[in-house]
Amino acid sequence: MNPRATLLIGVTLIVAVLASMSLFVVDERRYAIVTQFGEVRQVIDQPGLHFKMPLIQNVRFFDKRLLTIDTPDPERFITSEKKNVLVDHFVKWRIVDPKQYFISLAGDELRARSRIMQTVNATLREEFGLRTVHDVVSGERDRVMENVRQKTDKDARTFGVAIVDVRLKRVDLPVEVSESVYRRMEAERKRVANNLRSEGAADAERIRAEADREREVIIAKAYREAQKIRGEGDAEAARIFNEAFGRDPEFFRFYRSLEAYRASFARRDDVLVLDATSEFFRHFRGDAAATEGAR
Repeated sequence: MNPRATLLIGVTLIVAVLASMSLFVVDERRYAIVTQFGEVRQVIDQPGLHFKMPLIQNVRFFDKRLLTIDTPDPERFITSEKKNVLVDHFVKWRIVDPKQYFISLAGDELRARSRIMQTVNATLREEFGLRTVHDVVSGERDRVMENVRQKTDKDARTFGVAIVDVRLKRVDLPVEVSESVYRRMEAERKRVANNLRSEGAADAERIRAEADREREVIIAKAYREAQKIRGEGDAEAARIFNEAFGRDPEFFRFYRSLEAYRASFARRDDVLVLDATSEFFRHFRGDAAATEGAR
C-alpha cells in the first residue's frame, strides 16, 4: 500500500472518529444539556440528531417524564390532639427547567429526591400538627394534600423541578394506639347492639301483647256471634217444633216415646226395670189410643 492511500485511510478514520464524537441523538423522553468546561452552553428539549464540539464539550441527559418518589417506610407525624399517626405517601414530580436543575443540583437525581422529601416531610408535619386524626383521615385530606403540593412545588421550582402531585396512601395509628381504639370501638358497637336488642325485645313484647289482645277480641266477637246464631237457630227450631206439635200432638208423643226408647236401650246390656203398666210402655201395649195415635 502506497503512502498516499495510507494517509487517505488515516484521514478518513480521524474524520469518522471526530464525527462520532460530535454527533449525538436526543429522544423524546429526555432533555440534553451541552456543557463546556462545566458551563452550560445549550439546553436541548427537542428530539433528533444534534452537534457538539468534540473533546471540549460534553452532553448530559435528563429524564423529562413524570417521576415518582415512594416512601419505603411510613413516617410518624403528630396531630393537633398529640396523637401519633403513621403516614405512607408518594410524590409525583418532573424536571421542568433542566438548566436550573443542573446548576442547583449538578443534575443529581438523588439530591433532587432528598431535597423534595425533606420539604414534603416538613410540610406534612406542619399540616398534621394543625389537624385532628379525623381531619387527616377523611375530613380535610384533599385540602392537606393540596397545601403540601403547593408549598413543596414552590420550593422545588427554585431548582428546576415541578411537584405534580402528593398523595397519602395510608394513614394508620401505631399498634399500641390502634389496639385501644379498637377496644373502644368494640365496646361502643356492643353497647349499640345491646340497645338495639333491648329495643327489639320491647317491640316484640308490645307486638305480641297487641296480637294476644286482638286475638281475644276476635274470639270473643266470634263466640258472641256464634251464640247469637245458635240462639236464633234454637228459637227457630223450637218454633218449628211447636208448630208441628200443634198440628198432631199424638204423633209427636209417639215420636218422643221412640226417642226415649232409643236413648234407654242404646246398648245391648242396658237394663230398665219398670212396671209393665207404666206410661213409659204405653206404645208397646197396643192400647187403642196408642194405636189410633200411631195411625
